[in-house]
Order: sequence, then C-alpha cells, then structure tokens
Amino acid sequence: MSEILIIGGGFAGVWAAAGAQRLARTAGPDAAAPVVTLVDAADDLVVRPRLYEDDPQRFRVPLDRVLGPIGVRRVAAVITGIDTAAHHVTGVDRAGTPITLTYDRLVLAAGSRTVPPDIPGAATVFDVDQMPGAARLHSHLHSLPDLPERPGQWTAVVVGAGFTGIEVACELADRLRAIAPDPRLVRVVLVERSDVVGPELGAGPRPEIEAALATLGVEQRLATSVTGAGPGGIGLSDGTTIPTATAVWTAGMLASPLTAQIPGRRDALGRLHVDSHLRVLGVPDVYAAGDTAAALAEPGRPVMQSCQHAVPQGKLVGHNVAADLLGLPPAEFAPDPYVTCLDLGSHGAVLTAGWDRAVQLTGAAAKDLKQSINTSWIYPPVDDPDLILDHADWHTTWPTAQLTTT
Repeated sequence: MSEILIIGGGFAGVWAAAGAQRLARTAGPDAAAPVVTLVDAADDLVVRPRLYEDDPQRFRVPLDRVLGPIGVRRVAAVITGIDTAAHHVTGVDRAGTPITLTYDRLVLAAGSRTVPPDIPGAATVFDVDQMPGAARLHSHLHSLPDLPERPGQWTAVVVGAGFTGIEVACELADRLRAIAPDPRLVRVVLVERSDVVGPELGAGPRPEIEAALATLGVEQRLATSVTGAGPGGIGLSDGTTIPTATAVWTAGMLASPLTAQIPGRRDALGRLHVDSHLRVLGVPDVYAAGDTAAALAEPGRPVMQSCQHAVPQGKLVGHNVAADLLGLPPAEFAPDPYVTCLDLGSHGAVLTAGWDRAVQLTGAAAKDLKQSINTSWIYPPVDDPDLILDHADWHTTWPTAQLTTT
C-alpha cells in the first residue's frame, strides 16, 4: 500500500491531507487508496493570522477533529531529517524516541518563521509569530498593571512596518489603552527601516494606513533600524533610545529550515521552487505547499506567505499527490485573484485587490470583512467528515475571489 507523508500541521498541511483523502475516496472502489499520514509536533492547527489579537490561546483547532474523521493518521513528532534518496524522514517523538517514517510521496508544508532579531538583547524582544510567542506577549501585557511604575511602562515599540507590524501596532494601541490606568499614558511607536510604512503593500492602501496610525496615535520612526534591546528600552540607529517595557519584532520571514534538506532550488525566502503541480523541481516524489513553496500565482508573480495562498495550495497538492499514486492526471495551480485585507484596529480595515493593491473597501465595511475572514473563512470544519472533504475540493474559491481591481 502506498504512503503519502505530510510534514506540517498548518493550513497547507491540513488541507493537503484532506485533499488527498478526498481524491482517494472519489477515485472509485477499485482504487488502492494510499495511507495518508500527517506529522507535526503540536496537537492543534494554530490560526496564525490571528495571533496579533488579544488572548491568542483561543485561536486553535484540534487536529484530531479535522484529521480523525477523514481517516488521516497523525504522528506527534519533530522532524529533523529528510532523505529524499531513501524516501524517509527522521525525527523525535514526544517521548524523545527517534523515529523514521517512510513515504512514496512527500509533501513539505512545514511553514515559515519570523527572522529572529540579530541585535544585543534580542531575548527581551517579543513576537507574535507562533503561539508560544503570542501567549508570552499576552501574559506580559496583562502583567503591566501590577508592575512597579517605570519609564516606558505603557510604551510599545513595534519593529517592522509590514503587514504584521501594522496590524500589531494598531492592535497594541487599543489593547494597551484597555488595560492602562490612564489611556493617555499609552505610546506606540512603529519602527521601519524603509522610508514609508507598508513598503511591500504599495502606495494604494498607504493613505488609509497612515490615517489609521494617526487616529490611533501610533508614532512612525521611518528610515530607522534597531541597534539593541534591553530592560531599559530600544536603541535606534539614529542614536536615540525609546524607553519601553514592550518591544515586538515583526521584521522578515523565512521558510522552514527543512527546505534546506531538499536538494532543490530555493528563493531568497528559503522556499522551494515548484512546478505548476507543486512538485519540487528536480526532486522526484517530493511536493511543497504553503510557506515552503515558491509557487507562481501567475507568470512572474510568486505567491505570498499567507493563508490565502496556503489553503488552496494545500488542497491542490493533496489532490495531486494522490493523483500521482492513483495514476490520475494532476491539476494546475491557479489561485483566486490576490486580495489583501489589513486590520487597522478600532480605526477599521482596508481591503485591496490585485497585485497593484487597488483599494476596494475601507473603514467599518472592510473591518466586517476582516472579521469574517479571521473568525470563519480560514477555519476548517471539524467533526463532520463529509463537510471536511467537501471543503477540501481544490476547485473551491474564497468569497473575496469575486472582487475585481478598480
């Protein structure tokens, strides 16, 4: 019996498992259905796009409630080695016991990580990249009222004014004012080494972003980088120091280091180059999806590291690895038109469409859409096998796919 092994329990990995099972069940009674195994160290799918919000421990979906009903085997382990020649991976399970898992087809969907700060005092800096970091920040913020008064106690410095940094800064302005003894004590500073906020977001949404930052009282320190961190504050490249008890790092993302163990070409983010079927170029029987794959959304346009692209990639790659083993034709990756919905805290949100990010919605209307995305659209169904497999159809689109650029 053939085996499909999926590394990673995030959006791409979970949907890859469901996509494979969906095709295996619809291929007919005579098909030799492959065994699908997903391996991840955690028990939950963490809804990473929501980790900038308050109380992040809420944002989990138990993997067993998605994978169990559709017959996917789950292994709780950390994968440390991939041998594509021998068709196996090695790792360590929770008991500390070395394990080896074999495969006929491998899907690497191990996600990405924030690039850690390479500065003195980096250990004092927070992040919202993974659940432990987001939970640590949450605990820290709620401990502030009980700490002895100190300079910068109600000041937060957010490093990086990209998508995540903007959302974190806007959210922190609201979160800190909700717990501070006097909202007027709160100060949020957004530090960005570029000379504009949201450099990768383009000029389209920038006026709305800047309006939100002004409304929320978020200061901007542009064309500036961080030189060091510590209990007293954050040092900047202009020679100044901002006293702060809370520094959050959001600058830069890289694919899982496991991509380095696949003998394929990688891009500047460490993502593996794949073909239109999401097979790793030049590596037999290995596929990649989500933040580990430099897939093309359209010619010359690689996908973004986001759940908007990870979900359809997962569904498609699951379909294709099963099709590969069942002797069926593969499908081509052709994602929905690109959209961005950026949360701007109590100011609202801004929705853009297309690679030029033409603004479609702002304010309360965009905020309602963002909340629908965050609280409903990105969550997989649980417990109901038919519903889970129905959602695993790679043909399905997101509601935002009907938006067009203006």
